[in-house]
Amino acid sequence: MTAAATPIEILLVEDDPGDVLITREAFADNKIRNVLHVVRDGQEALDFLYRRGRHTGAARPDLILLDLNLPKYDGREVLARIKSDPDLCVIPVVVLTTSSAEEDVLRSYRLHANAYVTKPVDLEQFISAVRQIDEFFVTVVRLPGR
Repeated sequence: MTAAATPIEILLVEDDPGDVLITREAFADNKIRNVLHVVRDGQEALDFLYRRGRHTGAARPDLILLDLNLPKYDGREVLARIKSDPDLCVIPVVVLTTSSAEEDVLRSYRLHANAYVTKPVDLEQFISAVRQIDEFFVTVVRLPGR
């Protein structure tokens, strides 16, 4: 198995159950073998990343898909924490959100997001976007530690 074909650990930080389901379906339909971990708010994302509480045995993600509009800590706060931590800052973070506001795009990149993707409203386009993100990070990009 080549390094590009090795499954990766993906952390999806998403509070919308429908978007979680669509993302899971996109992975399943595309026969993606990557491991998808899901957390539902900013606090749980930080607990997962810092392996606290019920996430003490959590895998270190190779890629983070991060919604901006989250309960407890919003995605911007989570992104700032990730990118300011010397141990976590190398993990690529793709902001995957409904917001197409220019201020959100700019702020996300200023906080060192690796990519910003506005969630398409159309189901097929959303599935396609998730597949493209996955394909890019699995087959094109070399991830740290891989």
